[in-house]
Amino acid sequence: MAEIVLIAGSPSRPSRSTAVLRALRRSLPPQRGVAEVHVRDLPAGPLLRGEADEPEIARAAGLLDGARAVVVVTPVYKAAYSGLLKTFLDLLPTDALAGKVVLPLATGGSPGHRLALEYALKPVLSALGARHVLAGAFIADDQALWNGAAVCGGDDGAAFELDAAALARLERAAEELEESLRRADASPQSAELIAGGEI
Repeated sequence: MAEIVLIAGSPSRPSRSTAVLRALRRSLPPQRGVAEVHVRDLPAGPLLRGEADEPEIARAAGLLDGARAVVVVTPVYKAAYSGLLKTFLDLLPTDALAGKVVLPLATGGSPGHRLALEYALKPVLSALGARHVLAGAFIADDQALWNGAAVCGGDDGAAFELDAAALARLERAAEELEESLRRADASPQSAELIAGGEI
């Protein structure tokens, strides 16, 4: 069972969001079990019809049940997170993120899009029960440059190369996530406070 679930909300392949997700994953401690959900790979028809009991969708949503932390990665379109991500989040129970540490990440065309983390993504995460939402990180498109030669390797996360500032930002985000989990490990009271939204 995965302790940390990474949810990628980009409809594109390849995508900068996948590059961000993979870079963050490399910064996470190897002892933490990690699972990835790429919403674009779920069956489109059932997803659009809101069929939460479709087997692949149910399996993806079920990963959240045992997770202690959830990372949500999305491109920003029109000052909001992707519609594909919204479609998946709409299928989740209203308490799907209760008691979990949540880290939001976004990519977008300009630094002004970073506000989408605060005003678009974080409110919907709170609506799903998240009370301990970390600051998150925003990576501008010009910090994730096309690396077309890497596409041949089959990993669309390698199609974009993140610059040093973006990698440092993601490393700090991973450290903050790990520190939140360590605090909960060290103190059962801390875990209760996270679950109750007190931290």
